[in-house]
Formats: sequence, C-alpha cells, structure tokens
Amino acid sequence: MTASDSRHAGELLGPYALGVLDPAEAHAVEEHLASCAQCRAELADLSAMARALGEVPPEAFLDGPPEGGDLLLRRTLRAVRGEQEQSRRRRTVLVAAGVAALAAAALGSGVLVGRQTAGRPAALPATSAAPSPGPSAAPSGTRVVSGRDPSTGAAMVVSVIPAAGWVRVHATVTGVRAGQKCQILVVPRGGGAGVSAGSWLVSARGERNGTTLDGAALVAPADVSAVQVVTFDGRTLVSVPV
Repeated sequence: MTASDSRHAGELLGPYALGVLDPAEAHAVEEHLASCAQCRAELADLSAMARALGEVPPEAFLDGPPEGGDLLLRRTLRAVRGEQEQSRRRRTVLVAAGVAALAAAALGSGVLVGRQTAGRPAALPATSAAPSPGPSAAPSGTRVVSGRDPSTGAAMVVSVIPAAGWVRVHATVTGVRAGQKCQILVVPRGGGAGVSAGSWLVSARGERNGTTLDGAALVAPADVSAVQVVTFDGRTLVSVPV
C-alpha cells in the first residue's frame, strides 16, 4: 500500500491502532494515512477506543487475531464507511463495537500469551503479607503436662486451662490405633470418678499423626489430679498427672 494507492487502509487500521502490525505493514498504513483524510478520521476513533481498552494488553494479539476476528473488524469498518453521512458520534459507536468485539474474541479464544514486549517489563501486582499472629499467652494458672504409657504406646500432651469452677482441656493424643473409641477423663483429687471432657473415634490419620481436641469438664481447677485417655470398654491407655 502506498500514498497513491486508491484503496483504503480500513482492514489494517484496527491492528495499527492496537500496535500489533509488523514494521512493514505499519509503514504502509502510515504512507496511506498521509493522503487519506477518511482513514485518518477512522484511526482517530480507533485510537481512542484502544486507549479506553487499555486493560487489554498488546500481547493478546501477538499470535494474530482469532479466527473470524479480522472479518468482524472488516465488517464493522465497512459499516462505518457506509454511515459517513450520519453523525460522527454514531460512527464512533460502531468502531467501538468492532474493537471491543475483536478484543473480547481474542481473549475468549485463548490468543493471549504470557509474554512481555521489549522495553516494557510486566508490572507485578503489589502484594502485602498479612502479619502472622504471634503466640497467644496462656491464661494464668494453665498447666501443661505430658506423658506416655509404655505398655499401650499411647501418649498425650495436655493443657489444663482454669475457668470459673471448671476446666478446659486442650489435648494431643498419639499412639492409638484407628477404629478405637476413646474419651478424655479429668480425674478429681480424692479418688472420685473421672469426668468426661469429650470423646472421639480414632481415624487412620489420627493413628498416623495423632488427634488434637478440645473439651471441658466440671471439675474445679484446684481439684484436678490427672487427665486420662480411656477406651469405651474401660481400658486406660495413658494417664498424665497434673
């Protein structure tokens, strides 16, 4: 295409406005624009839309327009030229529809590639790491104890946390076979019956990695003498003095 060429550059104006033509094509379009007021006007509309669609990166068209995309743009531009007797505003709307449709078609067909152009490093979104919460202080009077029963292989680390006339327990129990039905008992001083703080069924994961659970028992903090893991058939797996 040269300055003396009678054909319009309509088919290349869209890609030219988006900056995706190769140097030879871009030069040909520029030569034609020098002598064609109609194409210059259309390019002005297309350039305005390209700026408005700044969120669509030029890389989206590095591999060429999607199938049918070039035809869509040509049809739109022909409609623009056929409406020259109408207002400039209507022509702008038609051109905008063509550019937007072409960009949407390109993105929808997977033409976008993960590539950055020379001299334009891709900007990475700013990220901020949320501060990790520090360890919370244990309530005053909390007692942390642990123990292991060599005959059963069961072990427990337990925190006994005082409340108003009762206690919370936070325990991690290991060494118990999957399928075992267990409960945690808080044993009061004086040899009374243990008070259940919770029960569970040991899973395969619990057998491998241990089970952590929270519970509560109606035993005064000063009266707790031990915490035990006991099976539902009454067998003590591990008992930890407090």
